[in-house]
Parts: sequence; C-alpha cells; structure tokens
Amino acid sequence: MAEKITNNDIVQEENLVYKKTDLLTDKSLSYCPGCGHGTAHRLVMEVIEELNAQEETIGIAPVGCSVLAYEFMDIDMQQAAHGRAPALATAIKRLYPEKYVFTYQGDGDLAAIGTAETIHACNRGENITIIFVNNGIYGMTGGQMAPTTLPGMKSSTSPYGRDVETMGSPLKMTELVAQLPGTYFVSRQAVHTPSAVRKAKKAIKKAFENQKLKKGLSFVEIVSNCNSGWKMTPNQSNKWMVDNMFPYYPLGDIKVPEE
Repeated sequence: MAEKITNNDIVQEENLVYKKTDLLTDKSLSYCPGCGHGTAHRLVMEVIEELNAQEETIGIAPVGCSVLAYEFMDIDMQQAAHGRAPALATAIKRLYPEKYVFTYQGDGDLAAIGTAETIHACNRGENITIIFVNNGIYGMTGGQMAPTTLPGMKSSTSPYGRDVETMGSPLKMTELVAQLPGTYFVSRQAVHTPSAVRKAKKAIKKAFENQKLKKGLSFVEIVSNCNSGWKMTPNQSNKWMVDNMFPYYPLGDIKVPEE
C-alpha cells in the first residue's frame, strides 16, 4: 500500500499503479519528452529485477540515443564502438557464459554501421539478447535517413522523402534475422500504450530467460517514435507511428521456439 502526501495529510492509496524499479538510477533521462527509449529502459530493468539478476547481468550500449544508458541502468555496463555491440557481447558472453548479456541498440547503429556484426552474431547463434529500438531515423545526430526510414518519409538527408528507386527499400532487420538458424526467439513490439508495454515486457523477459536454455540468440525489436526527429508532438508521433510504421513493421512474435 503506497502513501502520498496531500495537503499535509497522509492519504492511503488502495492500488499502486506505478513504481520505478530500483534498477533505474535517479539521474534524469536525456531522451526527449515522449520518446519511447525511457519506457524501453524501464522494461529491461524491470525484467532484470524480477529475475533477481542485477549482479548477473552485463549490458552493452553503443553509439546512438542510448549511448548514455549506463548512466540510467544500475547494472554492469560496457560501451561499444558504433555498431559493434553484438561483437562485444559475443566476447563477454563467451568469457562469462553464466551471465545475462544484452545489447541495447538503435536502428542507425544496428541496421547501418552494425549490420555485419548483427547478422553474424545472429547467424552464429550467440547466446545473448539484442534489444533493437527502431524509430526509422538517426535521432541522435540530426534526423538523417536511416536504413529503416519508410518510403516517402522525409528526413534531414531525404527532404523530399525516401526514394526507393535511388535509396533502396527500408531494411526489415527483424524478418531478416528470423531466417537465420542461430536465432531462437525473434519478436517485434512497441511501447506506446499500456497493452503494448505489457506485450513488450513479456517478449523481453522471454528473451532473457532464453539465455538459461542456451538455445541461441533472442532478438526483440521495439518500434518507437521520434517526435523530435519527426517534427511532431508526442501524441502526433504516436499516431503517425501507428498509421505508418506498424503497417510496414507489423507487431508480434516472428520466430518462436517449438514447445
């Protein structure tokens, strides 16, 4: 039962709606208001807390909006060069096979400069978890077109919209890695509604639990908004995401292990 101070009186709350996990530090998040990164951070830390694995988890954050994740996640963290998180996670997991090891990467990092590291770690079936936040843009460095930018979508480097004929089609990394024999569990989720948050947390928890089974790599994509990069309010960006991102990047489990 939670207590809160109102007009100097203690009011008893019958239901505790939300409590910040102890594995998130008290440092203010550096993300823009309305960004999905904060919620994704919370879910990862809640899962680690529920697994009682704070001392048994190592996270890797490379370059991108999440580069400062080590300031917000109260676990052992290691920074990686741009795109190289899966390679670093591979080394750490092989040195400490009993640890939970995960990468937390954006689309510019994972699907552009880190494409090779991602593909080969998945193909080898490294026993790690990859959390992939896809907002269809380079959010950290000025809103440039990313490999996941939608056809016709405007960015600072595609002001007239992405032209598939000259710029290629958006890269569906999650469907791509699902075809590889080394991936054990592959899912795409979102965090824009309470229902979506619950499904995303379930997928993240399954991905971490799979490491104990030693079956291979678990890959969870989180389709998110970038209201600053998209030049929208948070509410507008969530609606645009639902109307435009989800049809191209449909939510749900893509590859699940046979029971």
